[in-house]
Amino acid sequence: MGDPAGIGGEIALMTWRDHRSALPPFYLLDDPDRLARLAAATGLSCAIVEISTPDEALAVCEAALPVLRLSAPVQALPGDDSTADGLMVIESIDRAIDAALDGTAAAMATNPIQKSRLYDAGFTAPGHTEYLGQRAGLWHPPIMLLAGPNLKVVPVTIHLSVKDAVAALTHGEIVRTLKITIASLKSDFGIVAPRVAVSGLNPHAGEAGHMGREEIDIIAPAIAEVAETGADIRGPLAGDTMFHPAARATYDVAVCMYHDQALIPMKTLDFDNGVNVSVGLPFVRTSPDHGTAYNIAGTAAANPTSLVSAIRMAGEIATCRAGTQPAPAQPGGTVA
Repeated sequence: MGDPAGIGGEIALMTWRDHRSALPPFYLLDDPDRLARLAAATGLSCAIVEISTPDEALAVCEAALPVLRLSAPVQALPGDDSTADGLMVIESIDRAIDAALDGTAAAMATNPIQKSRLYDAGFTAPGHTEYLGQRAGLWHPPIMLLAGPNLKVVPVTIHLSVKDAVAALTHGEIVRTLKITIASLKSDFGIVAPRVAVSGLNPHAGEAGHMGREEIDIIAPAIAEVAETGADIRGPLAGDTMFHPAARATYDVAVCMYHDQALIPMKTLDFDNGVNVSVGLPFVRTSPDHGTAYNIAGTAAANPTSLVSAIRMAGEIATCRAGTQPAPAQPGGTVA
């Protein structure tokens, strides 16, 4: 469901209305009455059918948007985050995780959330990605891979201030990020021999130590350690010359040192099509690469393309992990 005061509900309605035939069967964990009110208020013509089990979505999805009802009504109005719906947001995440873990669904795709609303409901994880890792029993959080038609990027550090990101940048964390990223490119995207470009931290990748020593002391040794496994990996590279077309043609993923170093080029090139993939999890999870957009919620002005891409990519990754070609829908083949 995502944050019900945001645009998640209406882009889900648009996604079913305009793109269902091109996507794997999917269902929504939400309040169907809330969605019906939203469809009427926004003028989005969308048939909605309540289902009692995920498998029912396979027969329903072509004719109506299948919705698995949450345990309590959702009261939020578009753009109004004052209602106490945080528990239902958490429930929708938990039930999607459970479905993806037990194989009831092939994958989960999450609409954007507003973390402050979850904290008010007792959410204790630093963020959505960290919570997914905790629920999966991981010692470390999953890696965030952003994928679009023109670029794949991975930030080593995520939601930290620049000062804290520099402090958190360690040899071990870079090695972990590189190894998980390479494994994901193989298992999730079918790239047999991934090519990895690694950025430096400082301008001009430190200019041989004249603009900082992180490249010499931390990043280069981490790259060397992973390269010993036979990985096709190079760097540290100057961040300002990594993302022009000729440079992008030489690698499959760019691993960057901090959030904006990775996400600015990604969103510049593929803002509407970008998908956030949580790699390193025992299940498939994707999400749109945008926020809740309270300012346009309820206007039907939001672009559903990123959610469409997230659902499509969730299905493709699930198929790639299974090592099979796309087949007619079967139980367990839906996206939650």
